[in-house]
Amino acid sequence: MPKAQTGGVAAALVTITNKTGHKASYAVQIDFKNQAGQVVETRFTGSENLQPGKKDQPIVFSRQSAESRLTPSLAKAQRY
Repeated sequence: MPKAQTGGVAAALVTITNKTGHKASYAVQIDFKNQAGQVVETRFTGSENLQPGKKDQPIVFSRQSAESRLTPSLAKAQRY
């Protein structure tokens, strides 16, 4: 997400879509990487009891300083 929309910090809009035929919950891990490609922060989000065919879009915010140049990336996702 553009830093102008997030108070100057790195953030990622995560789209979770339930493509199953029944209610499901999801856990998602987002890693924030520095310019060298090293993971400097890990954040988690998810969605519980998402109806079939529906989607949720939580936002994950970094807690690093606004001056940090970070790139968010999907590390893991699990349906349960």
